[in-house]
Amino acid sequence: MMETYRIDDDRQTVVLDMSNGGIPHVTYWGKRLPAAEDLTALSGASAIDVSGGMLDENPVLSLCPEATHTFPGQVGLIVRNINGAQILPSFSLSNVTEKEGMIITCKDAAHGLTLAFSFETDEQTRVITCQTNLQSDHPICVDWLAAPVLPAPQNSSEMIDFSGRWCGEFQPEHTQWAAGARLRENRTGRTGHEHFPGLMIPNRGATNTSGECFGFHYGWSGGHKMIAEELQDGRRQVQWGHATGSHTAPATYFETAPLYLTYSDRGLNGCAVAFQRHLRDRIVTWPKPDAPRPVHYNCWEAVYFDHHLPTLQDIATRAARLGAERFVLDDGWFGRRDDDTSSLGDWVIDPRKYPDGLTPLVEHVHREGMSFGLWFEPEMVNEESEIYRKNPHWALGAADQILGRQQKVLNMALPEVGEYLFTCISDILSRNEIDYIKWDHNRVLPLVDAEQTQGTYALIDRLRAAFPKVEIESCASGGGRIDFGILSRTQRVWLSDSNDATERLRIQHDAALFLPAAVTGSHVGPRVCHTSGRTLDISYRAWVAAQRHMGFEMDPRELDEREVQILIDVTEWWKENRNWMRTADILRLDSADKAVIAEQQLALVGDRFVVFAAKVATSKQISPRPLRLTGLEADATYQIALRNRGDIDGMSRGNTALKTKNLKLSGTYLMHHGITLPCSFPERMWVIEGTRI
Repeated sequence: MMETYRIDDDRQTVVLDMSNGGIPHVTYWGKRLPAAEDLTALSGASAIDVSGGMLDENPVLSLCPEATHTFPGQVGLIVRNINGAQILPSFSLSNVTEKEGMIITCKDAAHGLTLAFSFETDEQTRVITCQTNLQSDHPICVDWLAAPVLPAPQNSSEMIDFSGRWCGEFQPEHTQWAAGARLRENRTGRTGHEHFPGLMIPNRGATNTSGECFGFHYGWSGGHKMIAEELQDGRRQVQWGHATGSHTAPATYFETAPLYLTYSDRGLNGCAVAFQRHLRDRIVTWPKPDAPRPVHYNCWEAVYFDHHLPTLQDIATRAARLGAERFVLDDGWFGRRDDDTSSLGDWVIDPRKYPDGLTPLVEHVHREGMSFGLWFEPEMVNEESEIYRKNPHWALGAADQILGRQQKVLNMALPEVGEYLFTCISDILSRNEIDYIKWDHNRVLPLVDAEQTQGTYALIDRLRAAFPKVEIESCASGGGRIDFGILSRTQRVWLSDSNDATERLRIQHDAALFLPAAVTGSHVGPRVCHTSGRTLDISYRAWVAAQRHMGFEMDPRELDEREVQILIDVTEWWKENRNWMRTADILRLDSADKAVIAEQQLALVGDRFVVFAAKVATSKQISPRPLRLTGLEADATYQIALRNRGDIDGMSRGNTALKTKNLKLSGTYLMHHGITLPCSFPERMWVIEGTRI
């Protein structure tokens, strides 16, 4: 068996040292090494010295650090026997196979344990997918099992992970590296607004567009834990796994979720593009892969629970005239659902609101040229429901638990719960021509339980097998369940319940570090936002929505003639460009003006792009600073046009060239000087189209 192995794509290399006969360790992760690199010499060169106050030999920072090897930091496996006594395993390298990736097997014969690590590369997306599993020849209890553990770069000053809240998802948290551990543990039982399972580690000096960066994403929809630790000797490690205690019963097999890794020498954007492409092209399975992404209309903020067929038909007609291609009927159509206190779990059409079922509304929507979607919240139940009164034991957690949005969570690990939900949902889908489900999840779990997530996965998998043409959106009070695990079963996420364009702009800008436009729902909200109270112009709201998978979520009866025309125009622009934008890379731009949030969507073949430059506040200086672009060919010439010249207002009194004509400029100029934009008031967006000549 060789002592060193390498894992490569065309941008990065991971080198594994197996010379000590135990669990291997990573001696290098970064820019792709030359093919002739002497890996044995490299491993030797990477070893750190021993000095006073240290052990006589440095314990290995392996793929699963072990306490029995005197590892001084957080260990990668915490396991007990069924009586609760701690087991301290010591693994020896058993086998390495290289077939469709790499699998490394280690054994502890004394305790009957087998630990395996898998690695799979993707040349096109530049994402490495890795995973750990543990097998035992007798039942054991696992408190913590880490996915393959990677060293963090020494040339980094900070790490960037993500917090958030309802209507405030994907908030980057910049934490300085220091002695000890940064622990992020999500115990809400779902991915969570609070702890998105992603991490970026930029090297010093890295920006969105330049420098080195290392990216991590843990593809799991339940509770998770991240440990980023700096040891006393200066080494750093990053661990990911299920939240402590997720495995509630003894078993003989355990596995982590996939951990997705990528390295970039092109700033944070390099990691972002790798994740965007991998999610879109490898993780998501599209029911109709060749169909354009349809413009949505969702009726929630127009009617809430107040469903009346003539009103909904009128709204559907107006939405179709605006350009909508899919009508989604949201919460309130089932049971006796007049508010959020009742009927979750009673998935039967309400005969008071729909005496003839959904058929009249579905047929009207189809006559207007739109497809039909329907809201469900399958994992939840109200105490005020028929199904709860019959089966109170189906609820997860204690009977006297604190409710969330007046509801409890169904125990998805119970086979009878999965069977009931499949029967109810499949009956609705079979009786009605529905091509879309908005799958909501509006409260956190009362406890962490991996079986809850697996039960949800199993239900979605079964429904998708039975209805392969139905698309599913993952919604959890907005962005509470967004990860590559749920997106391997769904095709869209509802990024946030905030339809405030300024709030949403920031949320989708930061979410683009992981999510492509094709899966990211963004809707034009009401004139007065229902979650912030802010009043925003229709042009600004429409262009923010046009940055992602576009839709509307307002009462179209409130629109005046000007607003109608602007919304139609922007929607038509989006439809004309949606096919190339679906596979475009979202590149976050480094704006010299902190009041400007800007991104560039660059076509896969690089021949065209669109820049969205939003001014979210008043700038310190009077005139706009030039906005530098990225990812262009330095020697190529591009035609640049300001798409929305009609939005120029009295704030702009000069003769900026873009205001009156198209420009022809080199990639070098655009990337090193940048575009000079017209002046604008805050809460405005400039849209710049570029074409390579």
